[in-house]
Amino acid sequence: MRQPFAPLPFFLFVGLLVFLVSIVQVGALTLAFDKLGLSVESGFLLLFASLFGSAINLPLFTVRAEAPPPDAIPVALRGLLRHIAREFHGRTLITINVGGGLIPIAFSLYLMERGTLPFLQVIFGTGIVASISHFISRPLPGVGIGMPIFVAPIAAALTAVIIGPAHSAPLAYVCGTLGVLIGADLLRLKDIRRMGTPMAAIGGAGTFDGIFMTGIVAVLLT
Repeated sequence: MRQPFAPLPFFLFVGLLVFLVSIVQVGALTLAFDKLGLSVESGFLLLFASLFGSAINLPLFTVRAEAPPPDAIPVALRGLLRHIAREFHGRTLITINVGGGLIPIAFSLYLMERGTLPFLQVIFGTGIVASISHFISRPLPGVGIGMPIFVAPIAAALTAVIIGPAHSAPLAYVCGTLGVLIGADLLRLKDIRRMGTPMAAIGGAGTFDGIFMTGIVAVLLT
């Protein structure tokens, strides 16, 4: 769950987009799409739907929250983030991000509905990644939920290869995306009460979310 980033991270996002296009030139994303049973056109449609959907947050409910201390933002992050002053009245609106939440969930359900993923393996693998994501993620008052970027995809890939080598690619995507959403977002809802932000989004907020890419990277690692 993250607050909107300052302009600098926006430029980092643009750099990420350029990087993704460069990856396509060497066939990495195409390989990931192929492992998931998608055509190149369908894969890019999913990618850009997630990209543009990351700007949309759908409201779910509100919770009571406390204002964080003035020095809540870690010193190491103050050069990258600008604390946007927004009115806080003791409640936080919980939303779900379309690009980082709904689309990865919908695509995961699609992969499961195709009938190639044993349900027990999905439950077990998702539980492992969710547990790891919850353990290593940390609430950062005034910022959001922080987690090392490569831990979840590596955990998802290893889990899928071990428990379901016959269909490791789609299993890695499902375990990676759902595991992070459950472990680092849903199970951290109680921590949002101490962040003092007017809004928090499950799956991201206004920037290209890492959850979709977690699944893609996990697929590439299988």
